[in-house]
Amino acid sequence: MKDYSLYKLLNKDSVKSLFDIFKNEKREVCLVGGCIRDALLGIDAKDIDVAVNIVPDKVISILKNNKIHFEDFAFKYGSITAVIKNQKFQITTLREDINQIGRHTNIIYTEDWRKDAQRRDFTVNAMYLSSDGNLIDYFNGQRDLDENKLQFIDNIEDRLKEDYLRIFRYYRFLGIFEKPQIINGYEEILTKYCKNSFSYLSNHLLRQEILKMFNTSYPLNPFFNIMEDKKKRYWVELTKNHFIDTKYDLGLNRCLNKIDLLMN
Repeated sequence: MKDYSLYKLLNKDSVKSLFDIFKNEKREVCLVGGCIRDALLGIDAKDIDVAVNIVPDKVISILKNNKIHFEDFAFKYGSITAVIKNQKFQITTLREDINQIGRHTNIIYTEDWRKDAQRRDFTVNAMYLSSDGNLIDYFNGQRDLDENKLQFIDNIEDRLKEDYLRIFRYYRFLGIFEKPQIINGYEEILTKYCKNSFSYLSNHLLRQEILKMFNTSYPLNPFFNIMEDKKKRYWVELTKNHFIDTKYDLGLNRCLNKIDLLMN
């Protein structure tokens, strides 16, 4: 086992039950993404993502055979939500995203774990953990965590054009580090595409992502550049002006106006 925190994650009753269910069906599953990132940071994950190399119909069949409650509202994206021992699991078939523009994507299923990892946004969100504690880390996500670095997988501009929400996810995940190490050139590129994002992202989606920023371990980081005398980040003013222009009072009064309170 690479880290005791990963042992604690795997030792949860609900997680052990998940692995047992699929092992009994002779199917391979791994935990993936945020639950591993959070475990390595010493944070107890609320929702747990799971990757599996079988199609969603077979996932549903396994869950039904084991009398597990599930929801299939994200079926077209290969995801099934299951609840095992009061723990929510998002079980997603290995896939590739193709013809991805803005937020829209088409998908094809794959049995290649690396291709599944390749579609994810950041290196720290692309780690997999097997039932025996093997950490599968194609893009050095654990190293980036240790270095307080949030790094896109592959070319940042290509990844932003695929899904503009990644701009705001980037700023949210700066909040997992006490002192994030900003990669040279990132801020300029993120600023360049921020205004474009408003053509693809709803105000509601923006607001939900910003609210998540307040709940990070270091909530100043998404909104302020601590290394530049706590200078407010450019995306904040752009988004505030967008909410004003679109008369989105909910985003202003219950979201962005809270940002200045963080400094008091």
